[in-house]
Amino acid sequence: MDCETACADPGWIDYQLHGHRLHVRGNGPDLRNMLIEMIESDQTSLRLHYYIFANDRSGRLVLARLIRAARRGVEVTLMLDSFGSSGTPKAFFKGLERCGGQIGWFQSSWSTRSLIRNHQKIAIADGSSAIIGGFNVSDGYFGLPEEDCWHDMGLCISGPQVAELVSWYDQLWLWVCQPKPKFRKLRMMIKRWHPSQGAIRWLVGGPTTRLSPWARTVRHDLDRAREVQIVAAYFSPGNGLLRRLRRIARDGIVRLVVASRSDNTATVAAARLLYGPLLRAGVEIYEYLPCRLHMKLIVIGDAVYIGSANFDMRSLYLNLEIMLRIEDAGFAALIRSFIAQRVADSLPITREIHRARRTPFRLLKGWISYLLVGVLDYQITRRLNFRD
Repeated sequence: MDCETACADPGWIDYQLHGHRLHVRGNGPDLRNMLIEMIESDQTSLRLHYYIFANDRSGRLVLARLIRAARRGVEVTLMLDSFGSSGTPKAFFKGLERCGGQIGWFQSSWSTRSLIRNHQKIAIADGSSAIIGGFNVSDGYFGLPEEDCWHDMGLCISGPQVAELVSWYDQLWLWVCQPKPKFRKLRMMIKRWHPSQGAIRWLVGGPTTRLSPWARTVRHDLDRAREVQIVAAYFSPGNGLLRRLRRIARDGIVRLVVASRSDNTATVAAARLLYGPLLRAGVEIYEYLPCRLHMKLIVIGDAVYIGSANFDMRSLYLNLEIMLRIEDAGFAALIRSFIAQRVADSLPITREIHRARRTPFRLLKGWISYLLVGVLDYQITRRLNFRD
């Protein structure tokens, strides 16, 4: 460890580790400012991928900055998921293309593969600094409007390990640019991904016959853990991971911060279905109250995971995801303090609260939600929204 700094702002962490600078931001306007500053300070190249890039105030602002960068000679490539960004017309990006920017659309063929989403959120400048996290390019992820926003976080990293993320992005870009990209090749890219074994490791997730590097690594860490803290917008893992969390809680500490509300009530219902056995095993569960939660953050011992993946079946086994694993005791301590601030803004779920909620109607809703939300797309499961 070189040095560490925890800023006074509870949404800020600045840290240095093995020649890397790490900047964590947990406030919507700060996330947008961090992305804009990266775009405006870039000199040679910008590589971006977002699941959602909306035609709203924030989307138009970010696009205008990308157009300005392209006009001053920066090589700009922007990948978008065709399903996640389906609400934004392709004509919206024509101005960037006219200035020399390149747009690539990730889309699966109409088959079982059409369930797969490229859920990653990546921005890379000059091949030397990158921003990752759970946030998309849309007003709601940047705290606008404040009373109905998504609470999320982002990490800006600069240093030699960014080159590994560039390698992953460039492989995806080549795949997207093929006239008829082969699903088999995409699976092989994920299977063959071998991250470095140091304190900072890029882990990818996606549809493979075996566990992806991201799912395999988090399971391995859980097998050795005595303390786990998870902040997850969508929490619906399978039985294997639930058993591990219960085992750890019996002799150690497991703390979950999950959403109390969402624009997709099926995801909340699916998570609540799992509370009973976890509470009986000693897991602490908190539901975040101030606004909708969209964060993806895990601490297992001294290992911190930050990125795009939820702790659910879709993110663990289907979606293309990117997670950064940072193993360092000092950084993990700062992130645990960051999580404690979210706990303070949350409702502790007791066994009494959970029992009072378990009406027959809610149980039925929970089972239906859990069965569907793990595989069907978020937009599809929103159709399960119905009132308690």
